[in-house]
Amino acid sequence: MPETSPLGPEAALARLLDTMARLRAPVGGCPWDQVQSFETIAPYTIEEAYEVADAIRRGDRAALLDELGDLLFQVVYHARIAEEGGSFSFADVAETIHRKMVLRHPHVFGDATVRDAASQTAAWEVQKAAERTARAETGTLAGIPEGLPALMRANKLTRRAARVGFDWPEPAAVLDKLEEEAAELRAELPEADPARLADEVGDMLFVLANLARKLDLDPEECLRGANAKFARRFTGVEQRLAARGMAPGDVGLEAMEAEWQAVKRSEKGLLPG
Repeated sequence: MPETSPLGPEAALARLLDTMARLRAPVGGCPWDQVQSFETIAPYTIEEAYEVADAIRRGDRAALLDELGDLLFQVVYHARIAEEGGSFSFADVAETIHRKMVLRHPHVFGDATVRDAASQTAAWEVQKAAERTARAETGTLAGIPEGLPALMRANKLTRRAARVGFDWPEPAAVLDKLEEEAAELRAELPEADPARLADEVGDMLFVLANLARKLDLDPEECLRGANAKFARRFTGVEQRLAARGMAPGDVGLEAMEAEWQAVKRSEKGLLPG
């Protein structure tokens, strides 16, 4: 277990803010940190958020501690750049989210009541819609960030559209649409026009995101699971070949497919090891 910090939260945060200021200092600071901007740091912010999620999925609390620190540092970094430019400070960031949470939880900080988590979710969405209206963001799809991962954004777009009735009645109807899109993609294969192929593949991915939503599944999580399964099974193929002194490049597709099927059967307990 990691050592418990001897500092309280206020002192620990103050020290971190001071560390960030020193890194960015024009004199005596870090040359790399001095030249960073919102735009150059943003990819690291996204990466750190994913690393937090990965530590949670793995149940690794030591890694989670480390990754949460990295993510907090990203918030401090952006706030420092903003403060240097006269836009806002870290205190402004903290106060803004505090006010937002109080506003969105009137059942905790006010006199409102909610029956359960589902009721709170509905009230949360109503409040967020009011906030979008106050920001003059009009339209059902307003406020959904374009920078989200594509499958995640597809999920959010269609959830928002479904709230106003623009949705398939049941999952089977989405499968019908998927078959329609697959036929359109197949029709484009002979021409092999990259733009048209990309358009049709995009349509299929969008429909699949819809199907996951209709089945109450997260499409990102579904694809992560498929990625992990592929990596696990392909590694199994390599290991089986290595046991015979071979590598994937030494055999043909048919032999690799046979090993792939053997790995699948092994996972289901039909073969030893």
